[in-house]
Amino acid sequence: MMAEKAEGVKITDTTFRDAHQSLAATRMKTQDMLGVAEQMDQVGFYSMEVWGGATFDVCIRYLFEDPWDRMRALKKKLRKTPLQMLLRGQNLVGYRNYPDSLVFKMVEKAAEVGVGIFRVFDALNDVRNMEVAIKAVKKVGARAEGTICYTISPVHTLEKYVEVGQDLKSHGCDTICIKDMSGILSPQAGYDLVTALKREVGLPVHLHSHCVSGMAPITYFRACDAGVDIIDTAFSPLAGGTSQPAVESMVASLQGTPHDTKLDLKLLVKISEYFREIRKNYEAFLDPISERVDTNVLIHQIPGGMLSNLIFQLKQQKALDKYEDVLREVPQVREDLGWPPLVTPTSQIVGTQAVMNVLMGERYKLASREVRNYVRGLYGRHPAPIKEEVKQKIIGSQEVITCRPADLLKEEEEIPTEIEKLIEKDEDRITYCIFPHTAKAFFEHRKKEREKK
Repeated sequence: MMAEKAEGVKITDTTFRDAHQSLAATRMKTQDMLGVAEQMDQVGFYSMEVWGGATFDVCIRYLFEDPWDRMRALKKKLRKTPLQMLLRGQNLVGYRNYPDSLVFKMVEKAAEVGVGIFRVFDALNDVRNMEVAIKAVKKVGARAEGTICYTISPVHTLEKYVEVGQDLKSHGCDTICIKDMSGILSPQAGYDLVTALKREVGLPVHLHSHCVSGMAPITYFRACDAGVDIIDTAFSPLAGGTSQPAVESMVASLQGTPHDTKLDLKLLVKISEYFREIRKNYEAFLDPISERVDTNVLIHQIPGGMLSNLIFQLKQQKALDKYEDVLREVPQVREDLGWPPLVTPTSQIVGTQAVMNVLMGERYKLASREVRNYVRGLYGRHPAPIKEEVKQKIIGSQEVITCRPADLLKEEEEIPTEIEKLIEKDEDRITYCIFPHTAKAFFEHRKKEREKK
């Protein structure tokens, strides 16, 4: 039976964050966003995801743009639409755990520059790694979207996902997001999961998927029948493949149904023409592999960003001929390590170890530092126990921690004097604490550019 909602389904636009992260190596520049932001503000989106994920890192590492300034500039243009960011829980926008005090500072400053909704996730669905970030979000009066990373394994059951949803609700989350990072959520599984979360948790449900397997638009439509409240889409020139479904297509598909978005299709098409032109600026980063349907993902569950990383690693080792072997090895490593979902940073941990296993010709003969830390519990609670023989081979008799990993961290250290001389504003300190080496290079580049003027 259809779960009818008089107001229809709401839409979050991901074009400024996940869409270009998925298809164009996160390279969209702020000026290209500002050129169409005011038009996008007129659409009536539930929110726009514009920050977080890899955007922070890429801004300072490759674009030499200040991510904080990007948020301020977007906020000036986007006056009606709530702005949203993806926050990796205790990892913030980086790839390791950071002290609680830095989590509070990051969230406070992000809210100050314009973030109104924080989508908080943890790669292992370990709510202990999300609780401080959620607390920080609630403290600043923003909306906390607790996230469930969707994957398929013997231990990732409907009941387990509902448990995570209930735990997130108990920590004060306003909405629950299903994050289907590999695009493997089938229409029926999506219907069942949305139904269960709506019934058992009782919070609005937000569905995020990718088109890798080709199922996402169908899953979205089926999720609407289950009563999903919000879906993620992108403008068509940066949609499909490893990105989200196209907003124009979803809006047209839902017209005349109980889930009608009531968004102006003509306005959406007009905006998409802008992105069709802008897309030409990023041809060097667009890869046909990322833009097409790849049903192999239904077997190996590897997200698009992870696939490109595996190809890069194999090219460096002049071993691209081992690509298929690595794809077969990834599910085995996942099973050995207790079935972690494949999303940053566990996707990189599993992928790198799979490459090492294949190149060495023996499993775990050599283990990366990250996989050793993972096995020791430093990334959080594993979804299932790690195979004992694998654990012994990787860490031997080293202690495995059972506490919240961030409890072992020291507070932030003093910022070196040489860096203090390069700091221009408060948020520079946060940037440095998250990415010390990259931030230093960015600050030095910024100083040189200022001196030229």
